[in-house]
Amino acid sequence: MKTVEILAPNGLPAREQLSTWQGAAGGFGGQLERWLPAMKSMDAALLPNLKLGNARAEDVTRNNAFAANGVQLHIDNIVGHLFRLSYKPRWKRLGISDADARAFAEDVEAWWFEFAEDPVGCWLDVERKRTATMMVREAVGTHTRLGEISAAAEWVERRGTPMRTAVRMVSPKRIGNPGDRSDTATIRGGVEFDRNGVAIAYHVRQLASGGMGLGNGYGREWRRVEREAANGRLKFIHVFEPTEDGQARGANQFLSVLEQSHMLPKLQHTKLQNAIVNAMYAATIESEMGTDAALEIIGAGDEGVSNITKYMMAVNSFNTGSKLSLNGVKIPHLFPGEKLHLQTSGNVDNGYAEFESSILRWMSAGLNVPYEPFARDYRQSTYSSARASMMEGWRYYMGRRKVIASRFATHLFVLAFEEALQRRLLTLPRNAARGFYEARASWCNCDWIGAGRLAIDGLKEVKESVLRIQEGLSTYEKELAILGEDYQETFAQQVREMNERREAGLPPPSWMRTQELSPEVAEPTE
Repeated sequence: MKTVEILAPNGLPAREQLSTWQGAAGGFGGQLERWLPAMKSMDAALLPNLKLGNARAEDVTRNNAFAANGVQLHIDNIVGHLFRLSYKPRWKRLGISDADARAFAEDVEAWWFEFAEDPVGCWLDVERKRTATMMVREAVGTHTRLGEISAAAEWVERRGTPMRTAVRMVSPKRIGNPGDRSDTATIRGGVEFDRNGVAIAYHVRQLASGGMGLGNGYGREWRRVEREAANGRLKFIHVFEPTEDGQARGANQFLSVLEQSHMLPKLQHTKLQNAIVNAMYAATIESEMGTDAALEIIGAGDEGVSNITKYMMAVNSFNTGSKLSLNGVKIPHLFPGEKLHLQTSGNVDNGYAEFESSILRWMSAGLNVPYEPFARDYRQSTYSSARASMMEGWRYYMGRRKVIASRFATHLFVLAFEEALQRRLLTLPRNAARGFYEARASWCNCDWIGAGRLAIDGLKEVKESVLRIQEGLSTYEKELAILGEDYQETFAQQVREMNERREAGLPPPSWMRTQELSPEVAEPTE
């Protein structure tokens, strides 16, 4: 016996349209009836068009100034000019004292800055082009454009440094299934998984000659790189923020705004051409010459050229002979059959600025960056609105710094730190209860200090920081980190300056004049 199915007036199953949620039903007036997106996993939705989406994102960031600015905003606000290490071993878990931990941290930070931030040696980079900060900046830019970061840890012997650890930046565009084969249960998007869904290897396409720009720069060979060695040392770094279980690759941030990003330059070019044409001609002359006569004048061949030359000479002679004027103003006397039309330039904007602003707001929302710095438009911003926008952007940047930039930087640090311990360039505190491999996470706990938060009103920002510290709601470490500074370095510099001022006979400085900054706050009692 066949199952009886009740249909609605629109011919679709009635049961599917009984939802009390309009978004899950037909919507008001049935406008959602034909909106039937397929339910897919993240990989099923992303991987089939991953290459095309990434190629479009890169093309947009090359040719759209606003898109390029969106990438640069991520780099400048998440990383800044120096991605500073703040090493914090978990001393309680390691069985050492706080004083030992701080002394060891100072040694580690000095070693890291010497090795990783050497602008001449660039020892951490296989290609010796980048310092650690430059590698993190490149990584954040790549993550913004392509949705993920990838790099390979290598062992390279070089003169000038005892360290052999070096990291090669690998474009995510090179990760793919060997031979561009289809995905399987164990390999998707060039990532090889075990039965638990853990990535165990990556297939990296090798580079080849670009053929003077005619090729894509990629060869036809793939290299399989294991994720980690037997002792747990990373061999391949892959960083992205998954949004769903089982996700193999990251989605770039431009996918939701690619259409707007692609069409906005075309709209600008068209509007610019229209403005140029409108401004090019102040007046035109319309002739009532018949079609046959016009065709005879502009006909092809030498005869047509001769005819149109004679016609233009006659018009020129007639206009030259016209001397009519009134009070010094020339009065045109046109050739028989001609009419003069004065061209008035229309409104060049004609609502374009508001329309462009609407598109830019869409793009800034998709990229999660504040509209004002993204569009370089502060015309309608007040202090409150600009600060709210900047603070919202700062919260997003801090999340990206922790999840993406700091994670990648910590991977770099762990690789180099492990070798430095083996080579005795660094020595763990003697009374430590646990060794490096026993407590890798505790020994490698790091914070990273990047770009400082933008201050719209510097005085108000300082007052806020001072009051938070004074009332015990914050610390010097946190407040100086917001400014992109290390509090220990700042304190040490202040001590040096106080000593120099005293030796020079100058009065001691006062960095914390709370009463002068905030007179409404009472002086703290002793």
